[in-house]
Amino acid sequence: MRLSTLLIIVSLGLSACSWDGMDDLKQLTSASGEGLRGKIEPLPEIKPYESFTYNAFDLPDPFKPRKLLPGKGGGLQPDLARNKEKLEEFPLENLKMVGTLQQNKIIHGLVKTSDGGLYRVKVGNYMGQNFGMITKITENEIVMTEVVQDSTGNWIERNTRINLADAPDQKQK
Repeated sequence: MRLSTLLIIVSLGLSACSWDGMDDLKQLTSASGEGLRGKIEPLPEIKPYESFTYNAFDLPDPFKPRKLLPGKGGGLQPDLARNKEKLEEFPLENLKMVGTLQQNKIIHGLVKTSDGGLYRVKVGNYMGQNFGMITKITENEIVMTEVVQDSTGNWIERNTRINLADAPDQKQK
């Protein structure tokens, strides 16, 4: 009898230790995941690779800079042997007309470069990277004729203007 009493006491003791008082927490966590099922979208369809054969070997490579070539035949051509002037190093976008100066009845344009240099130009000088020769200078603009190569390799003339830039220090009244 002692043995059976001892077994009953031990089994009651063990059953008391198994109750942890967290039944409500276990029920909450098991119920919180109901209805939440993740949905994985299917992978996109992989399109087969279509190869391309480049057959335009006689056309210029679009990834290499074009070299200026003498025109095909007679007609208009820039003087490639002429010594370049200082303002021909700059693209026209980096040049600004900031004023004019008259000296011995000749009007000079004042041009400021992107690096802060200030240059005096007159009719006949060259500016920009497209063989731009100055043809006229007024108080408000510098007019020039550029010689550029078109897509067929022929040289054409293009008129360009650089307008007087508004001085940042002047305030309008």
